[in-house]
Amino acid sequence: MKHYFLVAKDVGDLTRIICAALEEEHVKEPRGKGISGMMRRLRSGRVSNVAKPVKGGPGFVVENNRLNVTTDTIFKTDPANILRVFQLADKHDYNMHPQLTRLIRHSLKLIDSDLKNDPEANRLFLSVLTSRNTPEKTLRKMNETGVLGRFVPDFGKVVAMMQFSMYHHYTVDEHLIRSIGVLSEIERGNSGEDHPLSTELILTLQNRKVLYVAMFLHDIAKGRPEDHSIAGAKVARKICPRFGLKEAETETVAWLIEHHLDMSTIAQSRDLNDRKTITDFANTVQSLERLKLLLILTVADIRAVGPGVFNGWKGQLLRTLFYATEPHLSGGHSKMSHNQTIELAKQDLVAKLEHWPQKDRNAYLKRHYPAYWLRTEPERLLTHAELLHKADKDKKRLAFEVIPRAFEGVTELNIMAPDHPRLLSIIAGACFSTGANIVDAQIDTTTDGFALDTIFIGRELPDNVDEHRRGERITQLIHSTLRGEERLPEPVSRKNAMKGRVKAFKVATEILVNNSLSNDYTVLEITGLDRPGLLYDLTRSIATLNLNIGSAHISTFGEKVVDVFYVTDLTGQKISNIGRQEIIRERLAAAVGGHVELDPAAPVSRKVHRQAS
Repeated sequence: MKHYFLVAKDVGDLTRIICAALEEEHVKEPRGKGISGMMRRLRSGRVSNVAKPVKGGPGFVVENNRLNVTTDTIFKTDPANILRVFQLADKHDYNMHPQLTRLIRHSLKLIDSDLKNDPEANRLFLSVLTSRNTPEKTLRKMNETGVLGRFVPDFGKVVAMMQFSMYHHYTVDEHLIRSIGVLSEIERGNSGEDHPLSTELILTLQNRKVLYVAMFLHDIAKGRPEDHSIAGAKVARKICPRFGLKEAETETVAWLIEHHLDMSTIAQSRDLNDRKTITDFANTVQSLERLKLLLILTVADIRAVGPGVFNGWKGQLLRTLFYATEPHLSGGHSKMSHNQTIELAKQDLVAKLEHWPQKDRNAYLKRHYPAYWLRTEPERLLTHAELLHKADKDKKRLAFEVIPRAFEGVTELNIMAPDHPRLLSIIAGACFSTGANIVDAQIDTTTDGFALDTIFIGRELPDNVDEHRRGERITQLIHSTLRGEERLPEPVSRKNAMKGRVKAFKVATEILVNNSLSNDYTVLEITGLDRPGLLYDLTRSIATLNLNIGSAHISTFGEKVVDVFYVTDLTGQKISNIGRQEIIRERLAAAVGGHVELDPAAPVSRKVHRQAS
């Protein structure tokens, strides 16, 4: 595949040179007809006498906004001019003359170790990389001419490198160049609607240079046996001093590369309302400036993966993680104890419930455990209060609220029902039956025996009214199923083999049982090949294992899915028994493979377990 992309790249580069030459020929007086005449002048390297000198670029001229040179020995005389070409093109927004492009490609052998270590050449390159104009356009031209891979050999290793997954849309080199373009868009304010926080924060950075260098190098070690984040940090420590970065700047770049996946992983697969999640992440980040840099880099990285990969829900998760971590790094977190935080949340809610009788307000505050007040956002506290209050007045034991959230790209389903270990499984089954994709879930239990679940499903319809009706159809199915009026179907994956592109991929099943990620919960992390009905099977298995789910976080990366559940046993304790942990791993591995054992006492077939793994 790499050979294919390299050949395709060469064909594309040559096509662009010929097209540029034809365009140049079209605006000149006729000096020979046809392609043959154009090619003779292209090979001759002659420059028109109407070309104008470029200010600050001796030996360079511009004609019809195309940069060219006055002599074909300009690079032999001073090899740093190979980098100066691109710096001038970026500074003045010039296109490249086809004669110049041809000369650059014939001069690549001049990019030797002396030039790579030349301070002036590295200054010119850094000027292009961190340009406030259009660095993506210039870097792409450097890549097309072969200069980028020669000047930065580690980049040359990832040119045309294919990433074999449905998540990544581009080769590694294209992804890196696009990520610089996205970063530049954010800085210019062209992505404010999609990334309001990133657009705001990038203007407050103390050193934007380290962000651009880290962005350019963050995936440069892809394809190596070692983890690419760790290997990339090593590359950064070697190459940043060459670029002219100071020691502290180099360490910041290396840290950003080593941890460039952390924020995305934690935001999408951890409970952001769990205090230990935030404190552990804050301990890793250590400074507010690093937190800003990491957020912006993460947003640009996801955006550059491919069209539609970044959405409002991922943006919301990243913002939530940022705002939750910020007080830990700015010193504000220690000013308020848990009890003070809970009391403040209660006071804020009561102030919004003045239309309730005083008796109802006092009673409602006793319906929730302390963890609920700590983890739930003020807006959702009010939604839940009104939902439960209305259900009490109507004497209903089942109640639902559907809230389309257009900016986040999700629809929120708030569900009140009698508490039951299989409740989330029924909800997942109803969503599976209607084709809805659950992206996150928060599960709470009231002191009077009710479950209050907040489910986020991926948005499908552009109009809020239509999306609200879709949400109501889902909640109606949940209602009918809980009342025993409907029977949920078995996942279609039991009957049909994988179809489409997914068949070409194999993802090893991995089940992790971790007691160190949360103070109150055991964290189950399930990685495997995505398929219809997988979440339904997993939640049914967890229910059969007599585990209570506190929150669920679903992340999909192309054909790969990572589902994370925060669970306790029925007494509210972590799962500490080693034997039971092994049973959980076996049952969940079997569920990933499509086998759900609904009998809690039944042993797991080793054959099924091996197939699932």
